[in-house]
Amino acid sequence: MRPISSIFLTAALCTLAATINSPANAQTTPVSYVYVSNNPANSSTNQITAFAAWSSGKLTPIGGSPFRDDVTSMAVNGKYLFGSTRSGIYVAAFRIQPGGALRWVRSTDIVRLNPNDCGDSGPLFLDRSGTRLYDMEYRSDCSNNSYHSFSIDPTSGLLHNLGGTSGDAWLYLPAAFTGNNAHAYTAGCLGDLYWEVNGYKRGANGALVPITIRTHMPAAKAGDFYCPSQTATDSANHVAITLQPVNQDFNPDGKPLLASFTADAAGNLTTASTLQNMPQTAVGAVTALSASPSGKLLAVAGSAGLQIFHFNGGNPITRGTALIATPQIDQLSWDHSNHLYAISQSAGKLYVFTITPTSATQAAGSPHSIHGPINLAVQPLVALH
Repeated sequence: MRPISSIFLTAALCTLAATINSPANAQTTPVSYVYVSNNPANSSTNQITAFAAWSSGKLTPIGGSPFRDDVTSMAVNGKYLFGSTRSGIYVAAFRIQPGGALRWVRSTDIVRLNPNDCGDSGPLFLDRSGTRLYDMEYRSDCSNNSYHSFSIDPTSGLLHNLGGTSGDAWLYLPAAFTGNNAHAYTAGCLGDLYWEVNGYKRGANGALVPITIRTHMPAAKAGDFYCPSQTATDSANHVAITLQPVNQDFNPDGKPLLASFTADAAGNLTTASTLQNMPQTAVGAVTALSASPSGKLLAVAGSAGLQIFHFNGGNPITRGTALIATPQIDQLSWDHSNHLYAISQSAGKLYVFTITPTSATQAAGSPHSIHGPINLAVQPLVALH
């Protein structure tokens, strides 16, 4: 099976940014490439539908799209797009070509690399350097999931095994890295019964190593506790976590809340968020959380739609917008040009919004219809300075 490539953000993008943002090139050069893995109608295999995104938020198809590659989860790092094949056996690497087309270069058999594992490739994510790839492995015939770490050969796209974490029944989402790449965090809650916030240290070789952390949670309403789920980080050492209030009968007790935490040098999390200052969300059951590249905005998606909040570092998060989309939103990704991309699997749509601290508008042509969208990956072409 063919692989997907992840793209390395390099200093060269700063030069490209200056060119793209010049008046002469503002409408002639895209600001990002957008890739959606999806399942076409009446097809037993997946594909990658690819777009060039422009400064206005308009999307145009990339030449050769859709690419007939049977992948699910994707991650990009500036040079390659990586994708988990639908079989769960391989992670494929695609070289991103000028213009955004994908050229398969190599597939890595992760099952062979991990002969003692009992699962298959799940969600992929990268650290902030783009040089290490992580696979949240579904251990479907065992009882727990785990993270597996890989270094990336920059010349060939080959993945090298750096080892895996121990199994964890709560683990089901990618982790989010702090701005200095030192720590990563994820959270989980099983059936509104048991919860945990997990901390990881990025080892000297880039491998994720579980660490024991203290998480100072806000006090809940009398008789309630919080089920944390999604995590997102800013460019410093702050972590946003969604908290679902749950009563003693293990049923949701109110709308999900947003808390902000500060990570210390050991990875412990403290918070200034309280029951009184945490904003409620209107998105229903939370499905995705993503901080903007500036770290100042926080997109929150759920079963009832999409909202934008202000991420204020270690200070409490504050509300920004009402719902700006109302179908269930399943995944979010930003570029470096104030665009937020979102997919709705149930609606078969790809949304594009232009988001600033004071406004949120849907781009012309959005939402775009895509049959059976599965996963979203966005490669910025404008560097973040």
